[in-house]
Amino acid sequence: MTIRLTAAQAMMRWLSVQQTEDGGRFIEGVWAIFGHGNVAGIGEALHGIGAALPTWRGHNEQTMAHAAIAYAKAAKRRRAMAVTTSIGPGALNVVTAAALAHVNRLPVLIIPGDVFANRAPDPVLQQIEDFSDGTVSANDCFRPVSRYFDRISRPEHLLTALPRAFRVMTDPADCGPVTLAFCQDVQAEAFDYPEEFFAPKVWRFRRPEPDAGDLAEAVAALKAAKAPVIVAGGGVIYSQAEAELAAFATAHNIPVVETQGGKSALAFDHPLNFGPVGVTGASSANIACEAADLVIGLGTRFQDFTTGSWALFKNPARRILSINVQAYDAYKHGALHLVADAKIALQALGDALGSQSFAANAALRDDWFAATAAVKAAPGAGNALPTDAQVIGAVNRAAMPETVVMGAAGTMPGELHKIWDAAQGGYHMEYGFSCMGYEIAGAMGIKMARPGADVVCMLGDGSYMMANSELATAVMMGIGFTVVLTDNRGYGCINRLQQATGGAPFNNLLDDSHHVNPAAIDFVAHAASMGAKAVKAADIAALERELAAAKGAAIPVVIVIDTDPAPSTEAGGYWWDVAVPAVSVRPEVGAARARYEEMTQNQRLAD
Repeated sequence: MTIRLTAAQAMMRWLSVQQTEDGGRFIEGVWAIFGHGNVAGIGEALHGIGAALPTWRGHNEQTMAHAAIAYAKAAKRRRAMAVTTSIGPGALNVVTAAALAHVNRLPVLIIPGDVFANRAPDPVLQQIEDFSDGTVSANDCFRPVSRYFDRISRPEHLLTALPRAFRVMTDPADCGPVTLAFCQDVQAEAFDYPEEFFAPKVWRFRRPEPDAGDLAEAVAALKAAKAPVIVAGGGVIYSQAEAELAAFATAHNIPVVETQGGKSALAFDHPLNFGPVGVTGASSANIACEAADLVIGLGTRFQDFTTGSWALFKNPARRILSINVQAYDAYKHGALHLVADAKIALQALGDALGSQSFAANAALRDDWFAATAAVKAAPGAGNALPTDAQVIGAVNRAAMPETVVMGAAGTMPGELHKIWDAAQGGYHMEYGFSCMGYEIAGAMGIKMARPGADVVCMLGDGSYMMANSELATAVMMGIGFTVVLTDNRGYGCINRLQQATGGAPFNNLLDDSHHVNPAAIDFVAHAASMGAKAVKAADIAALERELAAAKGAAIPVVIVIDTDPAPSTEAGGYWWDVAVPAVSVRPEVGAARARYEEMTQNQRLAD
């Protein structure tokens, strides 16, 4: 038996019956901005399917994709969303978001409209023509930032393309963005599809078992170690292995340090949680890593911020054991590799280790908590602008067990990683791609995935100015979260980095940039104009009052506070390889270059 549908209708019907193990849809809904390349075909199909596959309207293609990605991250990759755009600029606006999802190994289904497959009206409006390749369109830009790419140029292509797309998005190793470029004439073409194609399907998330030989090597390395440390990455959370990590660390007394992706896998007050690691890390974590003779990477890709650009692990006897579901990550830097699901790997290692236990210096944790308490404390009386750390302290004091703090770029990722005391599951940072403009849309996506969470979005004025329009979407949809907007008048984080590498303050803070008229942006008025509740906090005490008042609001609440762009938390941290010019007339650059060359001698690029 067959059923006659347009290709777009068939796609949406198929998506609506793809289920997860908990009984819900895997693709929870579709974010859409319509144009001539998708409004007639996909638009009509989405209207027809109605609540079986909800459609939401965004204000910017990139940020509605960010919302979809944040939703998938908050759902631990067990659910996802789709994004459809027209051809040309609408599609290309999503390429940055696709790269973000690719770096972070997060599922999102991208369905951009494409050129006419029959080429009758070529070149159509917004079509990019390649002078040497007639098969190329703007959507080919998605190829390097998609885990799977296909072009739907015949209606029957869906019969193979859609299952392949879902295989990728539900596979723990290959998980990432999928792009199905949908030729706009094909969207509207009819085909007799087999009825069984639309039978509901449950997608299960496999848990790869470790190879016996690799497991034996890993166990031998652990048994021979004297000072192991576990570097917990985002893979712990995606695997839902938080309880197994806590049990393994406790049973064997092994310190756990956290990457940006892995922070909140353990609650901050777990006795084996030694805090954040690396460039934005805690002294407790970094001291443990410097001394470690076995560094156990658990679901981490060992980004440079995690490894201090590979200068952190100083023990001459140190070895890397990388446990990762993706072989590409597990084999990095000549590591001993255990390609397996994190939950399964921890269970297997625990069984093999038995009662073996190691030493963990708990005093390091106490020293770090004392340091962070000092920088987060409310300032005394006076007219000085508060630091970002003091703002974070106020938000942390107002946090509840269900609070999820989130951010993406600028000052906030470093400060939050260092000093935020996260409850288990209470931290969401997009720092794989560090994409400015993710924050507000991301907060909306988190709240959609976790409606009971108290979502707090922390961002600076620079990120806010890049992408804020989904505030209006959240107001329209009745999605409430709190935005804490720190106004330091520019790109304060990069201004500090510029000066730390010997540069003069230039083109980062607004006052140091070319201008005829001084910038004067009223963020409260701007946010309020989109329907959000917006207030200005004069100081930390006022911020704490406004945070309390914002709890439970049904629309976004934006709290603006002026901050000092100069200070950052000096405690903790580690060197980061940012190349300093070898030649400059500025003596400050020469001094910074000398420091840089000294630090590069500490790098160990492979075992």
